[in-house]
Amino acid sequence: MIKTRSVVYLLCGIIFCLPSAFSQTSRPNVVIIYADDLGYGDVSCYGAKKVATPNIDRLAKAGMRFTNAHTTSATCTPSRYSMLTGEYAWRKPGTGVATGDAAALILPGRSTLPLVFQNAGYKTGVVGKWHLGLGPQGGPDWNGEIKPSPLDIGFDESFIMAATGDRVPCVYVENRRVVNLDPADPIKVSFKEPIGNEPTGRANPERLKMKHSHGHDFTIINGIGRIGYMTGGKSARWKDEDMADIFTEKAVSFIEKHQAEPFFLYFSTQDIHVPRVPHERFAGKSGMGPRGDVILQLDWTVGQVMQTLDRLNLAKNTLVIFSSDNGPVVDDGYQDQAVELLNGHTPAGALRGGKYSAFDAGTRVPFIVRWPGQVKAGVSNALVSQIDLLASFAALTHQTFDATTAPDTKDYLSAFLGKDKKGRDYLIEHAGTFSIIKGDWKYIEPSQRAKKSIETNTELGNDPQPQLYNLAKDVGEKINLAEANLEKVKELQAFLKEVKEGRR
Repeated sequence: MIKTRSVVYLLCGIIFCLPSAFSQTSRPNVVIIYADDLGYGDVSCYGAKKVATPNIDRLAKAGMRFTNAHTTSATCTPSRYSMLTGEYAWRKPGTGVATGDAAALILPGRSTLPLVFQNAGYKTGVVGKWHLGLGPQGGPDWNGEIKPSPLDIGFDESFIMAATGDRVPCVYVENRRVVNLDPADPIKVSFKEPIGNEPTGRANPERLKMKHSHGHDFTIINGIGRIGYMTGGKSARWKDEDMADIFTEKAVSFIEKHQAEPFFLYFSTQDIHVPRVPHERFAGKSGMGPRGDVILQLDWTVGQVMQTLDRLNLAKNTLVIFSSDNGPVVDDGYQDQAVELLNGHTPAGALRGGKYSAFDAGTRVPFIVRWPGQVKAGVSNALVSQIDLLASFAALTHQTFDATTAPDTKDYLSAFLGKDKKGRDYLIEHAGTFSIIKGDWKYIEPSQRAKKSIETNTELGNDPQPQLYNLAKDVGEKINLAEANLEKVKELQAFLKEVKEGRR
């Protein structure tokens, strides 16, 4: 194999990538398995002792396990937006946690990660959680053709849920239409006011098989209260217990269908997001309640994808990435005994905070890359961000992308492949409050927001005073060194300001 240095040119806002170090290999298939709310300490290859994840561990053993990989945000919609677009979500208004009837947040006419692969001749597919809006302003037509959809931004095939498992509408959408919809029973959705006469968790708690702890008390679907109101679409409604099986079957089917050509699969699981409703095969198996059970279910899902690649002799030429959209949360709205049955398990490992938090547990997540023959097995401490997948895969596939619409993504292919042990010079985190990591230092800007979430019992990382931590000595962010290092605080404040203003 001839190794060549990657060269990047910028001309009129367009980035051109000449052949990278892997120009002589055939185009690898790429599979991204994107878990939901999975914490840094939730899998055994990252230190979990109370729950076993043998399939994820096997992926890590054969690939590169990253210890300093980050999402861009501490919640789902913005982190997914950033990864797929190469643009920090906080640059675009309206990219907070989306409602189930939100209009499409990623519109045609811009660069996207799937479009990079599509332009390189790949078949592209998305399976699982979407949560990036669908349809025009005003929201999608659930009873007709749904457009814009993932098909309009680079995906050839799509089988998704519109938002999350705890939000209506509780139906699957395949390509542009709701699956199994009876036209005589049209769907109506509202996140503003009650509609129809469906029972709600608030008014009819006796109908619940899983009670809510906070929120999640509107329309009851499958015995579970949701966020938002829904009526109609009874023949199309999902059964939560079957969701992992259905999504996994669709992911496997996509791989089988396109095994003879290069493909890109974005497989975004519902697990381990609430409501945690495992299939009966996994229910009660972890000893940690539904949260532990759906970790086992997630691990099974990963195993099914890996077995499919092995069975079809595709493993050697498939680059697999496993990661999560943000850090962990234990009680996120349902009484599922997640807190009571932790039994010493630490979802965030040694990190502080969790989902919604400016502390590192909000965005530092499991991140594993396996590509047999190209990525050596091992552990990397390189600082990497999911926002850089777009530019890095553009370099790998020798594609161009529009830097005016994807301004924040950079080519760190060598870091993702384990060649560069340093990675990024700096990294931005966002949880309502901004943070920056540069070298060993992390700065969290002052904030008047609440210090702790009463609902989820999460330390949010907010403080009226600047915070400065030396992550090399204090990965748990316990000792604020700001007062003793005012020059470093000023340096990082200025640097962060330049990033926000688009000058870096």
